[in-house]
Amino acid sequence: MKAKSSAHYQREFRKRLREMGLVKKEVWIRPEYAKQLQAIEKQLREPGMNPNAGVMDMEERANSWSTAELHKALGGSGLNAEVEFIDGVEPAIHLSMNDYGDLPVFLTVVGDQVIVESVLWSVNDVQDVHAFNETVLRTHKYFPLSTVSLDNLGDDGDYYHMFGALSATSSLQNIIFEIEVLASNVIQATEAYSEHLK
Repeated sequence: MKAKSSAHYQREFRKRLREMGLVKKEVWIRPEYAKQLQAIEKQLREPGMNPNAGVMDMEERANSWSTAELHKALGGSGLNAEVEFIDGVEPAIHLSMNDYGDLPVFLTVVGDQVIVESVLWSVNDVQDVHAFNETVLRTHKYFPLSTVSLDNLGDDGDYYHMFGALSATSSLQNIIFEIEVLASNVIQATEAYSEHLK
């Protein structure tokens, strides 16, 4: 099977947005507001939403989130996901993303960062690890706000993960945006790299 280019995924993404009745508008802003604009754009895609709701929440918080605080906030945020708190030495949040086939996404607050990640697949699922690693290094930049890592899960061996990170003082809307972008990127990465899997 011939690998699909990033242009293919971009066309499919734009087609899906048009089918949802959305229109493209070009705006000019200062670069430091790019993240806020992305979060607002995501809000404005929702049917019947109040365009002024949540706009003030785009600003950075004065204090860093804890994992427990973020769990409570996400539970009441309207994010279309099952939200579960996993207590432990380093607490985590398990999200089952309903819009993405119940894709499991994990979120933790580590120091001054919020890490959002999802497992892609095991090294054992890859046909040629060297060729795949080179492909990932050359293409992962096409998945905005996410990157791919290789992590050891103890007795289960090495697994590829996709993750994103943002400041622990980020607004709730920006964190939700990061979660949804990561989920979308995992689905796209699975399609883009499928020819490398057994």
